[in-house]
Amino acid sequence: MSVVNMKEYPTSTFLFAQMQFRCIAPSMISLSMLINYFCRLGQMNSAFSALAKIINMGHELNVITLTTLIRGFCINGKFREALRFHDKLISLGFQLDEVSYGILISSLCKMGQARAAMELLQKLESYTVKPNIVMYRTIIDGLRKDGLVNEAQNLFSEMISQGIYPDIVSYNSLMHGLCCTGRLKEATQLLNDMVVIDINPDVCIYNILVDALCKE
Repeated sequence: MSVVNMKEYPTSTFLFAQMQFRCIAPSMISLSMLINYFCRLGQMNSAFSALAKIINMGHELNVITLTTLIRGFCINGKFREALRFHDKLISLGFQLDEVSYGILISSLCKMGQARAAMELLQKLESYTVKPNIVMYRTIIDGLRKDGLVNEAQNLFSEMISQGIYPDIVSYNSLMHGLCCTGRLKEATQLLNDMVVIDINPDVCIYNILVDALCKE
């Protein structure tokens, strides 16, 4: 574990090979760390070989290991593979958590698929996972970047109706979207709304609004 934490990945692989040579059965923890190592190096085939070893040894798969694989696909730009892996896990009866879905939602938005991320968000209840502020603000920002400001506004309102109150990052994204589309009256109203509910606008929000007003 210490070698992996030091990011001495080749050394950790050598030690794992020595364990196998000496017929020392690896633990679930060591195999999970090996999966994390392979994912960080983009060696997903090797990561799944380690997963197969976990299954063959009779270890029970946990959400941390499965999320590590989802993250591995995503950090290596294999977003569609991550979604297919998610669908496979769900079909097999596995249950993921907020971290897993946060990674998938972020990846969809990076692909320019904010609407797909929003659809995934709507399905979370059926997966017994509760959406959080990070998921909402990620999609709001993704919708804004995709030019879907109306949908970003609707999701912003839905978030509040669900009892999840927006943070300064959420307001920043929505303010940016409104200003970029010339909706300065709504942007000014948004600023006023923040003051009313005692959220202090930061310098980024003021800069966005001042820049838009000057251009107008």
